[in-house]
Amino acid sequence: MDNDALQVLTDKSGAIRRDIVKMLSEAKSGHPGGSLSSADIVTALYFHEMKVDPAKPDWPERDRFILSKGHAAPVLYAALAEKGYFPVEELATLRKMGSRLQGHPSMKHLPGVEMSTGSLGQGLSAANGMALAGKLDGRDYRVYVLLGDGEIQEGQVWEAAMAAGHYKLDNVVAIIDHNKLQIDGPVAEVMSPDPIGDKWRAFGWHVEEIDGHNFAEIIQALNKAREIKGKPTAIVANTVKGRGVSFMENQVGWHGNAPNAEQCTQALCELGGKADE
Repeated sequence: MDNDALQVLTDKSGAIRRDIVKMLSEAKSGHPGGSLSSADIVTALYFHEMKVDPAKPDWPERDRFILSKGHAAPVLYAALAEKGYFPVEELATLRKMGSRLQGHPSMKHLPGVEMSTGSLGQGLSAANGMALAGKLDGRDYRVYVLLGDGEIQEGQVWEAAMAAGHYKLDNVVAIIDHNKLQIDGPVAEVMSPDPIGDKWRAFGWHVEEIDGHNFAEIIQALNKAREIKGKPTAIVANTVKGRGVSFMENQVGWHGNAPNAEQCTQALCELGGKADE
């Protein structure tokens, strides 16, 4: 990628991070830490990698994205709004009565949401089903699923990993947001999944391990996944929980707490924006 393309992605991820902070502050609840840690990954998917059309959210040939760690809904909502699936102004309705933007994504209410998620560990199983359907139907779409590193403590993840390897689902890409913190503390102390890459390899996956905030590395890994035939790809993306906001970075307390008005103003300032933009 050239520098101009990288700058476009950097600018878009900045807008998405500001959207996340503002909507959570307005809602007074939600999950900033894991939304901010995965913002660069989701930006790369929606604004570089995936074949999607906001005007045709049910287009059969579209690539699919599943937010398996559904509590990070703000990052998905921000990306969908910035992509044009619905007005950015609607982000202010997050978690409010009657809003399409529920605390966890609902495929029944919002265009662009491929799977209702929130009960952790289930996204990869659904991704496998979509990928198998694509192969049976002769379609060339790809399926991307974002998992948390705490989420992969769930046994269903590994059943799905085994199935994807067995069926040689080279149209599936699992991305692990390895920010190393979960609601109860450091992932390594709660229930360590390390070595993460080796586990996916053992289930027959091609594995890329990257800096999840480096767009060049993210794009390179996604390109490599397209080249791999006969096996699925797992991308272990090393990230920082709360990325971009100094007082949230690497702080487990910001897993599920929303910033107040003063904190919102500070965060937006650090992210290059302002509260009334």
